[in-house]
Amino acid sequence: MAFQGKTKRVVSQFPSPEELYLSGTLPRTTEAVDSLWLHQGDVIRAYAKNHQNTADLALELPTGTGKTLPGLLIAEWVRRKAQGPIIYVTPTKQLARQVAATAQREGVPGALLIGTARNWDPIDASAVEGGEEIGITTYSAVFNSSPKLPRPRLLIFDDAHAGEQFVGNEYGVNIRRHESPAVYAAILEPLKPFLSGLQIQRLEGEPDPGAHHQVRLILPAVDSAALTKLDAALAQLPEPHKYEFAMIRSGLATCCVYLSYGGIQVRPMIPPTFENRVFSRAQQRIYLSATLGSGGELERAFGRREIVRMPLPTKTSPRSGRRMFVFPDLVKGGDAAELTKRIVGLTNKALVLSQQTVAKTEAAAAALAGEGIQVFGREILEQQGLDAFATAPTGVLGLANRYDGLDLPGSACRIVVLGGKPDAVGLQERFLSERAEANAALAERLRTRIVQGVGRCTRGPNDYAVVVVLGLDITKYFSRPDNLQALEPELQAEVEFGWQNSKGADPDEVIANVEMFLAHDTEWREQGEPMVAEFRQDAVKVESPAADALGKAAALEVEAWQLAFTGDWIGGSEKLQAAVPHVGPEATRGYRGLLLYIAGVWLYLGAQDETQRARGRQLVRDAALAANRGTWLKEMRDLPGAEEVPLVPMDVVAVNAIVARLRGQLRPKQTNIELTGMSEALAQDDAKVYESGLTTLGSFLGAEASKPKGQGRCDSAWVWGTALWMTIEAKSEEHDDGLLPLKDVRQANTQLDQLAADRKMDHPPADSPAIIVSDRLTVDPQHAPAANPNLYLTSTDVIEQVACDVVAVWGDLLSTAVGISSEPAQRQHVRSVMTENGCLPSQVIDRFTQNRIRPGD
Repeated sequence: MAFQGKTKRVVSQFPSPEELYLSGTLPRTTEAVDSLWLHQGDVIRAYAKNHQNTADLALELPTGTGKTLPGLLIAEWVRRKAQGPIIYVTPTKQLARQVAATAQREGVPGALLIGTARNWDPIDASAVEGGEEIGITTYSAVFNSSPKLPRPRLLIFDDAHAGEQFVGNEYGVNIRRHESPAVYAAILEPLKPFLSGLQIQRLEGEPDPGAHHQVRLILPAVDSAALTKLDAALAQLPEPHKYEFAMIRSGLATCCVYLSYGGIQVRPMIPPTFENRVFSRAQQRIYLSATLGSGGELERAFGRREIVRMPLPTKTSPRSGRRMFVFPDLVKGGDAAELTKRIVGLTNKALVLSQQTVAKTEAAAAALAGEGIQVFGREILEQQGLDAFATAPTGVLGLANRYDGLDLPGSACRIVVLGGKPDAVGLQERFLSERAEANAALAERLRTRIVQGVGRCTRGPNDYAVVVVLGLDITKYFSRPDNLQALEPELQAEVEFGWQNSKGADPDEVIANVEMFLAHDTEWREQGEPMVAEFRQDAVKVESPAADALGKAAALEVEAWQLAFTGDWIGGSEKLQAAVPHVGPEATRGYRGLLLYIAGVWLYLGAQDETQRARGRQLVRDAALAANRGTWLKEMRDLPGAEEVPLVPMDVVAVNAIVARLRGQLRPKQTNIELTGMSEALAQDDAKVYESGLTTLGSFLGAEASKPKGQGRCDSAWVWGTALWMTIEAKSEEHDDGLLPLKDVRQANTQLDQLAADRKMDHPPADSPAIIVSDRLTVDPQHAPAANPNLYLTSTDVIEQVACDVVAVWGDLLSTAVGISSEPAQRQHVRSVMTENGCLPSQVIDRFTQNRIRPGD
């Protein structure tokens, strides 16, 4: 009997992916799209003409404008050249299945390689390795300790703007205390040499407001014994942590440890993807991104020195549908959750996105669902796929940290709820945001998540959806002109339209407007659409100056972490030092301080002589000068031989005042009564009682604290000699539209000058802040420019956290410091206890001044 089968078929090749598509060669199904959109054709044409051999290329295709089809056409075009395996990579299994379905629909041969490699179909795996089909897989299949994919000719990363979440976080051990308390305790043990006894006590005990929210940075390499113990502890961890540790073990010395009460994260700032054979040995890597920022976000997330950007030509920029924004926190009545529930009830079909935990996000979805309406969550999505929700007539889907890869076009879902600002995802981001004052380095990432989130339900130019922006933090984000101006003009116009039609509006009026929009008939086209178009005419996209600075530094940072990861401390330090001049603008001061500090530590670790060690210590001192509010530096382990950094003048005044109080006629019982009274006063809404609590708090922080007399004066003034002053205006009243009124801003603007007049001085000390305490943490964009540069907003929660820390400080001092007879020793002890609890004036001001009112500063 003759052998049966077929000879190797010759695959037709074409000059470009576009001509491949137009040729009719692809066996497309009846469900295939009718034709390419104009911008899709432009993208694949430009790729074929200019970028076939560009090693790292980012293609901009805004959300909802069709990234998958151009990516598949490029992949199939390259595959037909028979130059090696082609791999198409997605963030999740659900998205991989979605891409595979698109490939089948469009006649592109694809093989799904998801889940554990041992469960892959051998025929599919062979077809991919032989270049007969395109491998469709997930980021985790590429970025793991032992990837089983073949070395590819081409890697295409879909939703590359989410790279930090799906690449950076793969290179690290992430421990959540509530999930693995024993694992948390095991890793905390080798970190104890970096912590004081009081800090250890607070981390091992019940959570308190002060310890619970803080994230500390530890560089374990500065203590070789502790580093060895940390390595041994991590090596004993169970799955999945042992696989996480395998990704970073060879470069553990370069890793940062981010420690909080709720978790521990061990990772390098930039992932060492150069060690990954599948990723680094590919001839070309293409990153399909919804947005191509200029801040170096892609380079840092993927660990690549340079990624060439190919933006869409302006003339063909597509519109991805119409969004109607609603800001419930600005509407009259103050019940934002109830209004959101009413909006969801108009269709009983909504997507709820949040950065909270899975349980909290799904609980939020349940709270917005009407009676009898099914609530969908992660488990249903993983088991049944997105279609289970998309095809259901009603339902509310709650997803945590899923701002990408959800296609809910047309009537599948018309309402998306953004529950809170999607920042500080993971401990590294929280540290950069809350402690290192490096928000500029995260701005691009945050903006991308928001843009992706608002576009989940508008997947084409004729689609439309309501976007409910729920939460004071995300409402405040949209209130800042600099954040708004960084968006595309079309989105700016939609946000501005929503803001103006939410601010001070009656809830029933808002519901009526949403109903008109959802009907999307003549009434909307004649009334709503022209107003959005008018806002669009005035909208201009403006890139932040910080983005350009961070973009220039990115290549040097990537090189620095690669060098350090391989043990070249001095080379890594030199690259970071070279990056520092690029991050020179005021907006990047905090990030500059962090780079200087790490450069100093690395230089010290690699030093061959005392000259280099001294230079390393100097860089650490430079870091303290560079960072505007780098109080995290006070918590860091001193390099051997380093001189103690002297306190800034305001901290000296405070420590001396507290030592004088301890050495005076101190009555511990009365002091404890005052501390209890202070905590109780700051827990109340009554203005006079709250004001007295603020003044008591200031006195326990070593300030001369008082309530100035006279109308329009601040509620409490804290004075640290002539070093620094602070005025505090507490606003506990609710405002109908959720915005701080202009009169409050103007009143607070004058209070430091009034205090200077009281003290017969021409002006207050430089850099003295004025603080407004309010839980309405949003200022109308029209009023914000009226604020002085030194005017800030903080919340009652922050005040409470500081008060809790002050109670801890004085609890320690009353039991220990009073027994120290030597005044210098007592002063050193007071300094240490205040530093450990974040209660030096410089640290407290850092905590109070996170939210500047005036934009652009």
